Amino acid sequence: MEGYASANDISQVVEADRVHVWHHLSQHKPYETVDPRVIVEGKGMRVWDAKGKEHIDAVSGGVWTVNVGYGRESIANAVRDQLIKMNYFAGAAGSVPGALFAQRLISKMPGMTRVYYSNSGSEANEKVYKMVRQIAHRHHGGNKWKILYRERDYHGTTIGTLATSGQAQRAMQYGPYPDGFVMVPHCLEYRKQWDVENYGERAADAIEEVILREGPDTVGCLVLEPITAGGGVIVPPKGYWERVQEICRKYNILLHIDEVVCGVGRTGTWFGYQHYGIKPDFVTMAKGVASGYAAISCTVTTEAVFEKFKDDPNDPMSYFRDISTFGGCTSGPAAALENMRIIEDEGLLENTLKMGERCLGNLQALMDKHKVIGDVRGKGLFLGAELVSDRATKEAMDEKKVQAVVADCMAQGVIIGATNRSVPGLNNTLCLSPALIATAGDIDQITHAIDRALTKVFR
Repeated sequence: MEGYASANDISQVVEADRVHVWHHLSQHKPYETVDPRVIVEGKGMRVWDAKGKEHIDAVSGGVWTVNVGYGRESIANAVRDQLIKMNYFAGAAGSVPGALFAQRLISKMPGMTRVYYSNSGSEANEKVYKMVRQIAHRHHGGNKWKILYRERDYHGTTIGTLATSGQAQRAMQYGPYPDGFVMVPHCLEYRKQWDVENYGERAADAIEEVILREGPDTVGCLVLEPITAGGGVIVPPKGYWERVQEICRKYNILLHIDEVVCGVGRTGTWFGYQHYGIKPDFVTMAKGVASGYAAISCTVTTEAVFEKFKDDPNDPMSYFRDISTFGGCTSGPAAALENMRIIEDEGLLENTLKMGERCLGNLQALMDKHKVIGDVRGKGLFLGAELVSDRATKEAMDEKKVQAVVADCMAQGVIIGATNRSVPGLNNTLCLSPALIATAGDIDQITHAIDRALTKVFR
């Protein structure tokens, strides 16, 4: 824990945190009697807390963010150098790192051409919703204004993005929500809604049924995660994405892919949608874009979408009348450029595929050993293990026991995640998303801790 002179310094930090900091996703009553967790240092795959305890981080900063690992001096130096030269100017003007990163990013995304900067995944998705609504007004006579979203998917924490939350517990107590956001069924084959042979196509057909119910002339956009994240790490079945794209084209519906979690290498390709041959109209990203070294998000569009906002230069309402203050920070694209270089130069996409196969194999071996694992799934270094109390009925494991597994891993010095405050009665999936730099030893340490935790909790 370099940089902290004494234990007394740390105790002052912890006390200041207890008294003044409002933590995310946290019930604070326990902090009246126990210390809040303060993470003080990170290097590679490991972090140290205020008590000096070392942990291997299997969730990349807790929320799938630190893709290239901790302690990257080259990213810190790139940010420092940029901040000294030009730290900020509003996004109505350009910047050197903004232009260069946009060019480099687009080179990884055939068919996409434009990058709109903001500072969080919620904001990036909100920009798409505003674009869709403005297109509806300007090009469809006010029609095609509805936005479809999928059960179990999550797109952000603002009121607008929570209106497209397929996770009921995330959205509870924050409504009422604006009109025009309509949910479609999910495609999780493990918990079948339809008894059919080609489940992927049937799940996609359910989207068409909603479109026909709402009226195709009212639906402007469909937003989906390529692989559902917080809703249970769900990989769509074969045939799903091909049919989804066919449906969108049939009814002239814009396709918005939310890559906030899956983007920038997490699944072993630059973007999750690239596994499936999808040609989206919008792609949003945030977390792994700069691996948490700076705040940045991107809303990426096709040129066809971009052209809709320059059709009448004499009309003061014709352009996208939006701004993101901190989308003008240069630290984000500066960090993102170096982050992308690291992924390329160190072969981290290839490593992600290789280590992902190892981790999935380890989880499948644990499934053979522990009857409480009902299903394992994932792609690349983005994996989940769904816990059940009965494999035959697939009854979800009690949430407290799922959290007990997470807690036991933490006690062993391994940080894993679990679905939390997402789907009522189905917060039962262990989640893994280690940094793309993970080694075979790291993967084995993580899954060994899960093995020990399952043995202890369910003995």
